[in-house]
Amino acid sequence: MPPRDSYPDGAPCWADLTTPDLRAARDFYGPVLGWEFEDLGARMGGYTMCLSRGRRVAALMAPPSGAEAMPALWNVYLSSSDLGAVYGRIAEAGGKPVMGPHEVPGAGRMAFAFDPAEASFGLWQPGGHPGAELFGEPGAMCWHELNTPVAEQADAFYRALFPYTQEQIGDGKDFDYTAWKVPGSDTPVCGRYRTEVAHPYWSVYLAVPDADAAAERVQELGGRLVREPFDSPHGRMVPCTDPVGARLTLCQLP
Repeated sequence: MPPRDSYPDGAPCWADLTTPDLRAARDFYGPVLGWEFEDLGARMGGYTMCLSRGRRVAALMAPPSGAEAMPALWNVYLSSSDLGAVYGRIAEAGGKPVMGPHEVPGAGRMAFAFDPAEASFGLWQPGGHPGAELFGEPGAMCWHELNTPVAEQADAFYRALFPYTQEQIGDGKDFDYTAWKVPGSDTPVCGRYRTEVAHPYWSVYLAVPDADAAAERVQELGGRLVREPFDSPHGRMVPCTDPVGARLTLCQLP
């Protein structure tokens, strides 16, 4: 697939891993996903780009000063052509603005917030950096979803930020999942899954060429399988954690 150079408003466009051990993260994600790494240096706080075939697909970062004890987690950023306007709607919609908007020199503008159930998410307005330069192929992100116990509240909150069309998948009871589309596209850009989690979160799916081989590699490198690899209509899935406990799903696409 050709490199990505843009994302529509509301589509997840970037993800970075906040982790207390950047070296351990590189030693894990490098072999599992075939990534190489580009440390942007002290001026950028050691922010480290993850490269697949020379293209930037995600990043690693240390916790902010004073928050070194925070758990490792993947942060998902939603693309916005008018970040200030979207950020300004967060509090009114029931969320909590946390940080921003602020400039990332030469790259774009970012902000961070919590939704009403306290799932964290980022916003990104591209400048020189559009987001992940590859998507939907091995070594790159391929899907994102919000895991939350408050389904209707979550749907309403994010719909107040972006003009999503949210289609119910399944019966809405035993399996409650909404697929979110943006204007001008018939293909969903992300989804919302109702599940009884203590701490709601946005999940990251990363594509691999062989799910079973990746599952073995995860365990060899100190990660943990949350569930054995399983088949779905959207590919063979490997829900897992990295050695520090950050959650992710590896996916062998159909």
